[in-house]
Amino acid sequence: MKISIAQQNYHIGNFEQNTEKMLCAIEEAKKQGADLILFSEMSVCGYPARDFVEFNDFINKCYESIDRIKEAADTIGVLIGSPARNPNKKGKDLYNAAFFLYEQKVIAEIHKTLLPTYDVFDENRYFEPADDWKVISFKGKKLAITICEDIWNLGDNPLYRICPMDKMMDQQPDILLNLSASPFDYTHDEDRKATIKANVIKYKRPLFYCNAVGSQTEIVFDGGSYVFDKDANLCGALPMFESAMQTFECSEDGSINAPILEPAARVPNKELNPANLLPELNIDQVYKALVLGVKDYFNKMGFKRAILGSSGGIDSAVTLVIACDALGKENVHAILMPSPYSTEHSVNDAVELSKRLDNPYDILPIKDVYESFLGTLKPIFKDMPFSLAEENIQSRSRGNILMAIANKLGYVLLNTSNKSELATGYGTLYGDMAGGLGVLGDCYKMQVYALANFINRNSEIIPKNIITKAPSAELRPDQKDSDSLPDYAILDQILYQYIEKRADPSAIKALGFDAALVDRTLKMVNTNEYKRNQFCPIIRISPKAFGVGRRVPIVAKYLN
Repeated sequence: MKISIAQQNYHIGNFEQNTEKMLCAIEEAKKQGADLILFSEMSVCGYPARDFVEFNDFINKCYESIDRIKEAADTIGVLIGSPARNPNKKGKDLYNAAFFLYEQKVIAEIHKTLLPTYDVFDENRYFEPADDWKVISFKGKKLAITICEDIWNLGDNPLYRICPMDKMMDQQPDILLNLSASPFDYTHDEDRKATIKANVIKYKRPLFYCNAVGSQTEIVFDGGSYVFDKDANLCGALPMFESAMQTFECSEDGSINAPILEPAARVPNKELNPANLLPELNIDQVYKALVLGVKDYFNKMGFKRAILGSSGGIDSAVTLVIACDALGKENVHAILMPSPYSTEHSVNDAVELSKRLDNPYDILPIKDVYESFLGTLKPIFKDMPFSLAEENIQSRSRGNILMAIANKLGYVLLNTSNKSELATGYGTLYGDMAGGLGVLGDCYKMQVYALANFINRNSEIIPKNIITKAPSAELRPDQKDSDSLPDYAILDQILYQYIEKRADPSAIKALGFDAALVDRTLKMVNTNEYKRNQFCPIIRISPKAFGVGRRVPIVAKYLN
């Protein structure tokens, strides 16, 4: 049997575009002689549609798209993902479903069993889990069809009590198929491979896995669809972060008529994260995810041009490179806004970077704006000593300037704050925390350095001085980040243990970190939740990002 995998970038609620993409792929699969084409989870409407699925009109449009695609499923089987109405009127109104189309009919409707309700997922809010599991007969083969999470429980996942694949094995399927929308994080690619391999080893059947690609606001889907033969050899891998389609032939004996890319012995058996420390692995994937996140956010929102504040620091430098890569250098406007405390080398570094990237830039000193604020506030501030208030006036002056230009000229402001700063509250609300999209908000400071070195791997794009100088907000004389924060190399590890690993304070201290430093760091994280709650969407590249995937109270006493 020849099976095509169509790894496509969908736009939530853009039914016309999504349907046209699938119809084009179906025609191409026919040309390649495929018997069946496999699309990703919720391909009809895009994933995650969240509360849109609660609108009857949205579901009607899903069914209208299915009817259109059904007409193209004449000589070829087509597996697509969509919400499906629950006719039983018991429990939720909808299923997360796969529709099997053939001979211009719906020959089967498969429902997702395991509904993830953790991190960025909230499927139990919308969908009813499957309560029956049937293998589908098609062209002389028996197909066991599952949806995403359904292959992530092999009987040992404490989140679930049912293993959908186990329910189907007594029906003797020949081939396993999985429609997925599995988001990217820097550990997930190997973990995903290991999970697919474990399924193949357990059930001794070939498995075809189709993942979504593309960014949906903060969530990036990386593609990386896979084909494994019955012996758990990796025989097919579609490219990461790209739309792609490929056809594979599955032989009678469960082998795949394709070269083995990775023999079973080389495919990992579990997630790789050496020493349980903050990983800087897969930094090339992180870079591609961030570029795709910016590109899709702009394209899907109909935006064309970006603006950002270029300070001569490493965060704005890395953000600028990513934005130019994603949108084209001509569409990214850097604004340099030196204050009375900005050093000459910072301005020069920022200018040099824009010259190397060949993107437009302007220098707008904020001295007069800053002094005007101080003059206006003189009756209130009187002769009180310089403090955080004066620092934040500078930052908010910059935020106002950037937003004014964005409003006037039709730009979207990219925020350059990193995860270390957001975690500890080292940022100014309505100042350097302003923006429409947080590019580095899920990258710790040490990961930002790793990204800079990756960018410079072949030639010096980011000036060396930007990477090597001590980081500083330059809001007062001789200011350094280290005046307010612990050394980033230590801080990031503490933050990683607390945020990604959800380690208790005692467990973090047991790793050898100074007890007082741990207490201070965790207090900063928790007391600054109110700031993060007002922050823009952040491109997610870690297993636990700030935003929809991390829900903690703003007003709480715990660790404060």
